[in-house]
Amino acid sequence: MGSQDKSDKSIIQKLDLDGYIQQFKQFLAREKPVAMMGDINQHYRYIQALSNAQFPTPSSVPNLDRELARIQKQAVLSLDEIYAFVTMFSYFNKLSAIGFAEPIASWIQGIEMPEEIVEIIGYFTAEGDINPERDPELFKLERAIKQNKIDIKETLYKLAHSSKLRDYLVDTQVHFNGGEETLLVRGGFNNAIKATVAARSPGGFFYIIPQSISHLKEKESALLSSKEEIIYRYCKNMSAIFFKWERFLAFINKEYDRFDHYQARVSFARAKEYEFILPSKHKRIKLQDFAHPAIENPVPITMDFSKQIMLVTGVNAGGKTMLLKSMLSAVYMSKYLLPFKCDPAKTEVGHYKSIEAIIDDPQSVKNDISTFAGRMQEFAKLFGKEDAIVGVDEIELGTDSDEAASLFRVMLDELRKKGISFIVTTHHKRLASLMASDEEVELIAALYDEERRLPTYTFLQGSIGKSYAFETAQRYGVPASIVHKAKEVYGEDKENLNELIEKSTSLEREMRMKIAKIDEELKSVEKLKEKLQEEEFKLQESHRKAIATLENRYNAATKKAREALKVQESTEGRRLLNVAHKHKDYKQKEVQLLDEIPLKEGDKVKYRSHKGEILSIHGKDATIIVDGLKMRVPSVQLKRRGDTPSIKVKPKAKEIQVTVEKAGAALSLKLLGMYADEAIDTVDKFLSDALVHGLHEVQIIHGTGGGVLSKMVGDYLKNHPKIEKFYRMPGNLGITVVEL
Repeated sequence: MGSQDKSDKSIIQKLDLDGYIQQFKQFLAREKPVAMMGDINQHYRYIQALSNAQFPTPSSVPNLDRELARIQKQAVLSLDEIYAFVTMFSYFNKLSAIGFAEPIASWIQGIEMPEEIVEIIGYFTAEGDINPERDPELFKLERAIKQNKIDIKETLYKLAHSSKLRDYLVDTQVHFNGGEETLLVRGGFNNAIKATVAARSPGGFFYIIPQSISHLKEKESALLSSKEEIIYRYCKNMSAIFFKWERFLAFINKEYDRFDHYQARVSFARAKEYEFILPSKHKRIKLQDFAHPAIENPVPITMDFSKQIMLVTGVNAGGKTMLLKSMLSAVYMSKYLLPFKCDPAKTEVGHYKSIEAIIDDPQSVKNDISTFAGRMQEFAKLFGKEDAIVGVDEIELGTDSDEAASLFRVMLDELRKKGISFIVTTHHKRLASLMASDEEVELIAALYDEERRLPTYTFLQGSIGKSYAFETAQRYGVPASIVHKAKEVYGEDKENLNELIEKSTSLEREMRMKIAKIDEELKSVEKLKEKLQEEEFKLQESHRKAIATLENRYNAATKKAREALKVQESTEGRRLLNVAHKHKDYKQKEVQLLDEIPLKEGDKVKYRSHKGEILSIHGKDATIIVDGLKMRVPSVQLKRRGDTPSIKVKPKAKEIQVTVEKAGAALSLKLLGMYADEAIDTVDKFLSDALVHGLHEVQIIHGTGGGVLSKMVGDYLKNHPKIEKFYRMPGNLGITVVEL
């Protein structure tokens, strides 16, 4: 366990997480390792449930492993040690009164306190002392001790204000020195009072204890001794009960640590507005708006690493090392369910058995080892590991770049076969070019702002970055002339290669920006499509409601028609039934304008607010006379006044006798001897009655004769909306059978 803690401490320091861990530990009730033992998925469920609840902050409790070992040996614990256990008992009692969600509710409610333990809790005050009200003898002693202290203070007060000691007193206050009440006096005090010197002050004065309070001091000592005997008796009895319930105490101690892990993480996340990420089973690191906790005002990192090797190249001081540390830090914090800043909906972090960081320069005088040799030692250890994620900063450090590129290419290929993933930063274009064609290698370029001549601390996936060594040197104060000569020495061909890399990176960045823009436009189109679909749905719903309304009108009209027919109001029944048919066959509301009767000479008209009469009409104009004056005005400005021309109404047709063969509705109709208009009106009424009464088949008797009636009836039936079919009766062509 010690080696594991040492390893964790080393990785924490390498990833610059030591300050973050110290902040987190301030939320723990007692010191403990960051890692939690057990099923991480179960821990995550408990943390999520606790995140949605309010709970009291646990009191600070020391590590009690030593006390548990002493209890096993039937030792007597001190009052403070017993109260540490009581603090844990009391906290779980508080938690049991809170309505937690599952699975915490079942866990807390499942912890049952033995009655003897509950009784011990009742003996203590909030300050950790035995409650005197539970013991009459202790209560009496407490009162006596309190009164004795009052007597001591009063005696010293009288002495401090007495005339015989006035010349020797430095002040009239009662001073506490070494836990004793004293007076501060000058030399020669023994001429005025008998006292014992407790100590000397820096100014050469004396702290004295007058003999007049010696008996009070002795009384106080005796009272305190009696109190200690009572306290010891309580400690002995409680320790015996603890020995009886030793396994329960060990269980509570472990569960207190477990809840402490949960509450510290939740409280820390609330204080910092951090998020929890449960490690996934996939070997992938997908970060969205991640911020390393050690950086103030960080540029959020969005990165997707789903391959086995990430090769980060590009500008110096452009954030390559911080990207490496951020990726490994996300794995570390997720592995131990420590919260961090990110977008949880779009962040995914895989689970790795171990995390390794080859970052520092191992060279030192003490161990007599070179930089490259130290790096080789660290790589050699990796061949004994599996399922790990390793960060290597400046992989080419300490040796020839071309040789190192070949060596590291082979080593990385072999180590990834053991399930090891790598995040590597490098300035080796040779290594980058060797590995660029590998499908399991993700190339990342740190970007540089050419106009501002500053790194952007942003990254481009799928590209090799330029180091910008000359620009960085000039930015940090190297004279421009030196940088210019260095470029000449570097060579034109290599500079051209750098320019090609830079152009490639720029084109890649431009392409990705265009893709992002297209994605945004596509999202807008999708939103517009959704909006149109919603509008279409609303229109369909409106149409459905309109049809339902018309159906209701139709049903109401037919109901009224039936009621009218029942009281033999046949004319009203036919009218209502025709209204019903109009509602039923409603397709689209059509507005029909009534044919206006044209104006003519002699018509009474109104022109604006004047009344007049038309004398003559000339095309679109008319000559009118108003109050004896003639005027010519446009005809459209004239309105007819007075009575409209009467409409001649046809005389009412003679009543036709209809033979009814079924009560309430006729099954057949005889038209023999009728005129054409009368016959059609009679057929219309007959069919309406049949429809109202739900008849499915009727007969119309029109005879053969000259065929006029039969032809008119046939034409009428063809245009009737409620006729399914009609035909001449076989064997009797003078009868037409109609199916409704």
